[in-house]
Amino acid sequence: LDKMCARNLGFVLLVCIPGVLFAQSATEPCHAPSLNAGYLVPEQEDYTHEQTLNYACDNGSKPAVEGWWATSTCLNGNWSHKPQCIDEKACMPPTIPNAIYFANGWYGDGDKIRIKCDKGYEHKDQDATAICENGTWSSVPVCQKSIEACDAPSKIPHAVIILRQYQEVFAADAKLPYECKGGYTADGADTDKKIICLKGNWTEGPRCSKWTKPGSGQGVSAGGGHTTGSETQSVGGVNNCGNPPKVTNGDVVRKYGSFLEYQCARFYKRVGLKRVECHSDGTWSEVPTCTVTLCSVDTDRSSRMFAKAASPKGKMLLPLDWLTTDPGNF
Repeated sequence: LDKMCARNLGFVLLVCIPGVLFAQSATEPCHAPSLNAGYLVPEQEDYTHEQTLNYACDNGSKPAVEGWWATSTCLNGNWSHKPQCIDEKACMPPTIPNAIYFANGWYGDGDKIRIKCDKGYEHKDQDATAICENGTWSSVPVCQKSIEACDAPSKIPHAVIILRQYQEVFAADAKLPYECKGGYTADGADTDKKIICLKGNWTEGPRCSKWTKPGSGQGVSAGGGHTTGSETQSVGGVNNCGNPPKVTNGDVVRKYGSFLEYQCARFYKRVGLKRVECHSDGTWSEVPTCTVTLCSVDTDRSSRMFAKAASPKGKMLLPLDWLTTDPGNF
């Protein structure tokens, strides 16, 4: 066939180009490599795709890879590595974990290399130089974890680290931003979601809590009832500590970050801090109490302005400024 043929089958258009469709690309052979001061086995002019040859070097030389013999494979016209023999007193590049250095292929007898450790690592014993002596390295510097570096951080619930790849060690002052998964938001308004490596430990970032639309319903009250109003927020964002502590005659009126803020009912006075914190270990800080506020008579005052005060047995007259209480509860 010398023409393009087309056939319409339902919604599928099949296009046939004889001699093109189903054609497979042919693999290429490799020419025999040139090897000075060495020999190839088997020795031939060409090698087929995926064929492997072996080689070794004459006295006084060695392969430019580890060992006294080596192999190379033909891969579609190219050798996996070029067979090469070098001076037996030369050194191959050392393998130094967590280090950076200039790799020259190989190093001659007496050559020196200076090692730079990766971020988060430091030179052990302040040794940063290696010397090639008679085919081996006289000393190989070691890059060990810095005392102020951090291991990979623990998993952050309902979140993922962004803009940084995973690694086992992070340098001091490293900052890892993260994002909450869908349906979750970081506690606190305008929160900067990141953790920082400080002196070997990660700071604690804001938690990712299930998002609740403001004003979408009633929030749970710490006193067991319910609170309403636009200023009252859901307390579900501190789930790490479970249900909010119960405060008799008091309610949760605000939630931000890992904190709850309590307010006592009318005619009750708060004793203790108004903020309660959810600790990272799942426990709450000390909870305030709400105590009743009673009127007291100041007998040292001499004002003669009177007011009527309620009494179980009737009415009694007391000076108005003798009645003292905490105006903040009214």
